[in-house]
Amino acid sequence: MTKQAVSTLSILLVFLFHCITTLAQSAAAPVLPANAPAQPANPPAQPANPPAQPAIPPVQSAKAPAPPALVPVQKGPTDVTKILEKAHGYSVFVRLLKSTGVAKQLYRQLNSSNNGFTIFAPIDSGFSNLKPGTINSLTDLQMTQLIQFHILNTVVALSNFQTLSNPVPTEAGDVSAGAFPLNITTARNQVNISTGLVNTTLGGTVYSDDQLVIYHVSKVLLPLDIFNPKPKPKKAAAEAPTPTASKPKTTKEDAPVSPSGAITTVDEAAAVSLSMHGMLESIGVVVVAFFVMK
Repeated sequence: MTKQAVSTLSILLVFLFHCITTLAQSAAAPVLPANAPAQPANPPAQPANPPAQPAIPPVQSAKAPAPPALVPVQKGPTDVTKILEKAHGYSVFVRLLKSTGVAKQLYRQLNSSNNGFTIFAPIDSGFSNLKPGTINSLTDLQMTQLIQFHILNTVVALSNFQTLSNPVPTEAGDVSAGAFPLNITTARNQVNISTGLVNTTLGGTVYSDDQLVIYHVSKVLLPLDIFNPKPKPKKAAAEAPTPTASKPKTTKEDAPVSPSGAITTVDEAAAVSLSMHGMLESIGVVVVAFFVMK
């Protein structure tokens, strides 16, 4: 063979080899649909990270009610109503102190004697928590007793409540019959008050001096004798007396009249005696007349 023929054969073999290689690669590659959508050049961007959740604030514990503000000691005459007005929050109790006249009594005794008092002053919310009509349904006497039930006729410091004997007497009245029982007990630094209908604790000191101390209470102290009185014992029905025979009474019309005009009474025995005496006199007169005629 000539060099030209060898060269042409070599070129032909290389071309065939290239064709076979291309066909083999095409058979191995996956067949794509004719109208397959073009793949996006770049994958979509990932969404931004969501904002961090705000930290949950810690749960705040319920705050204990703030102690009442201590009213400074008054200069001049001691006036309970002015003290409570300065303390704020006792407007209903102040109004009842004035309307019942208890405020004037306290003012007179505090400023003209050495008498001392302890007052449990209910805040306005204590009155608003009562059933509607509770206060307005009271008589004037009951209203006065209700206010006096909040007053002790002595000065009791916080450290001395444990020395009291129950029931504690109040200005409302005697406790011997159980009409106005006020029981006071202490547990550590807490002073508990019970009336039989209401249980509460002292909330703090509003005012304090040598003659007067006022404590804050959150409830109205309701005494048993006013809001839950005991039924009065029924008296046993009196037995009907056994009827007895009685002599007829002489009336004014039947009674003989004396010469002076006074009414006299004559009993039956005297009447019989007088009748017999008259009959004997008549018989004697007849006998005498009989002998004279002879």
